[in-house]
Amino acid sequence: MKKQLLGLAIASACLMGISSAQELTGVLKKINDSGTISVGHRESSIPFSYYDNNQNVIGYSHDISMKIVENIEKKLGKKLNVKLSPITSQNRIPLVNNGTIDIECGSTTHNTSRAQEAGFSNTIFIINIKLVTDKDSGIKDFSDLNNKVVITTAGTTSERVLNEMNQKNNMNMKVQSLKDHGDAFMMLAGGRGAAFVMDDSLLYGERAKSRDPQKWVVTGTSQGKEAYACMFKKGDAGIKEVADFTIAEMSKSGELEALYNKWFTQPIPPRGVNLEFPVSEEMTELFKTPNDKAFQ
Repeated sequence: MKKQLLGLAIASACLMGISSAQELTGVLKKINDSGTISVGHRESSIPFSYYDNNQNVIGYSHDISMKIVENIEKKLGKKLNVKLSPITSQNRIPLVNNGTIDIECGSTTHNTSRAQEAGFSNTIFIINIKLVTDKDSGIKDFSDLNNKVVITTAGTTSERVLNEMNQKNNMNMKVQSLKDHGDAFMMLAGGRGAAFVMDDSLLYGERAKSRDPQKWVVTGTSQGKEAYACMFKKGDAGIKEVADFTIAEMSKSGELEALYNKWFTQPIPPRGVNLEFPVSEEMTELFKTPNDKAFQ
């Protein structure tokens, strides 16, 4: 334990050393000059970033973003006013690029296409694209979705994958894209669709917060792995450096794995339901070797 604490103390000193050795530019200069950091968050991406019953932002990604803010404060040598700003899948990249949001940690996929538009931190989570459906629907895989109403969230990779699958395989799915994950699951629960296609971690979150979690099953052959990361303005080396440092240290210290267990394998607010989402091989490897690689 003493060695671990010493290592973290040295790492923190290194961060402070970087601060004094470099002139502030870009987003960090903006934050320093204003004394405020604007952090984007999702409103219903359980368990990554969402509201509890008191409208407080909580979640796995939110905990990581607050740790990054803490290290930015260390780097700048001052306490910051933290402004939490809700975002959606459609507006998150524009809000980062126009400077409204300084950093966003939610359930945002880092892929090669998005890397042309924005900057990304080390990976914080790895997911598979699957579907959730009523356990009695008879739907076991994506091939069972022919001629059915299929729900997804607008502006996501899952929406693109679903539309490409529909066109390529002539499945005649009626794809309905909703504003947010909560709205999408509500449509499914209301009987207005056969399945909801999205990242498996988010599907487990929606299942957990439903009135009867046992009614729903997450299933289907993975339609691709994706890396979640925190997002900021493209080319901003300063804020990327702090974000990467923070996530790497959380990985090495065991803090990131502890966060995983807290949010994915134990009861969580607001209803104390356990997502029952065991750690994957990909996540176990990520804890050992933090990196900022996109899957596609």
